[in-house]
Amino acid sequence: MEMDEEKIDDAVLALLWLTLHDGDRAWKGFDWDVMDRLYKKGLIANPAGKAKSVVLSDEGLQRSEELFRALFTRAK
Repeated sequence: MEMDEEKIDDAVLALLWLTLHDGDRAWKGFDWDVMDRLYKKGLIANPAGKAKSVVLSDEGLQRSEELFRALFTRAK
């Protein structure tokens, strides 16, 4: 089975929005390869370090909310 890393990255970014706190921080308990790809795309700050959360960039915040709404909400 071949995985679509773009779809995985989108899902993780959407889930980061779900765990937002302090305005722009999210818990970083996701696969390191995915987190590294999101960092390279400029959507999050460098995830390496002792902190249990990561800062989302302005673009990352906007995109994560869009993806969360598209992937995980129901139409009324």
